[in-house]
Amino acid sequence: MSGSHLAQFNVATLRFPLDDPRLAEFVARLDPVNAAADGAPGFVWRLTEEGRPDATGLRPLGDDVIINFSVWEDREALWDFAYRSGHLELLRRRREWFQRHAEAHSVLWWIPAGHVPTVEEAAERLALLRAEGPSPRAFTFNSAYTAEEAAEAERSREPGAGAAGEPEKIAQPG
Repeated sequence: MSGSHLAQFNVATLRFPLDDPRLAEFVARLDPVNAAADGAPGFVWRLTEEGRPDATGLRPLGDDVIINFSVWEDREALWDFAYRSGHLELLRRRREWFQRHAEAHSVLWWIPAGHVPTVEEAAERLALLRAEGPSPRAFTFNSAYTAEEAAEAERSREPGAGAAGEPEKIAQPG
């Protein structure tokens, strides 16, 4: 669906404060990796904090939890950046800097092109994935849904929609 973009939100629980020398290498790589994302094919938007090139100062999910939040044209563009660029080196070393999460720490979902999702929306999608598992409304790379499947799921949630997303037929009085 060309009218949709893919939002991604992930959280990481820090092992140490961001100014700790043990995180210095991670922190030093933030600007170059974010610049690479900004210039990557299919990149649309990335959350930044006012006056900063990243969002590491925003802590909506806890003092030791940093967030990453971006929007991409499609799943392939995000995949290519995450797993076929210099970003992969950060992923390989994440255990040095972040605690292991027992529950989902990353969520994907489709949004209308042009929509700028909020952190609250992202946190809700992550909570949905954690509570109900993958669905067209909140999924992972390993359990991906298409934009069309997401749109169909949203239509079926509209008031008055039947199980297949069609308006329910109301029996006429006889």
